[in-house]
Amino acid sequence: MSEGERKGHGMSGKTRRVLVLNGPNLGRLGSREPDVYGATSYTGLVEECTRLGKELGFEAEVRETNDEGEMIRWLHEAADGSIPVIINPGAFTHYSYGMRDAAAQRTAPLIEVHISNPYAREEFRHNSVIAAIASGTVAGFGIGSYRLALRALAEELDG
Repeated sequence: MSEGERKGHGMSGKTRRVLVLNGPNLGRLGSREPDVYGATSYTGLVEECTRLGKELGFEAEVRETNDEGEMIRWLHEAADGSIPVIINPGAFTHYSYGMRDAAAQRTAPLIEVHISNPYAREEFRHNSVIAAIASGTVAGFGIGSYRLALRALAEELDG
């Protein structure tokens, strides 16, 4: 992505937008396998992304879906609006070529995040159809993966 392409992405007045997209089962954070995903609830994740986003000059719009088609529509929205994306595709990570193709149309940075480290888990989780087209990937730091991704995005956009 060129210097010119980086400037101004997701601008809404002086506040930049970022879509933080979450796939299947992430709405169950805090109750789903807390030994793997931690005790922070989905509401806590939304609050943390919103708070840090604001600190970094972003309007973080956090969304969650269990529907592959909805995720694809959100990725199209981001591509059409040159809006940066932080995405935790959940189970879609491993097989959703439709989502991968939608993400490949990106016109702004896209960072893949995972709360757990997929490579420290079952073998089927080791494959990501998104990683090759993402600006970068952050995994294994719990909810901190989102904080790291937001900070990396700010650095990428601010050059």
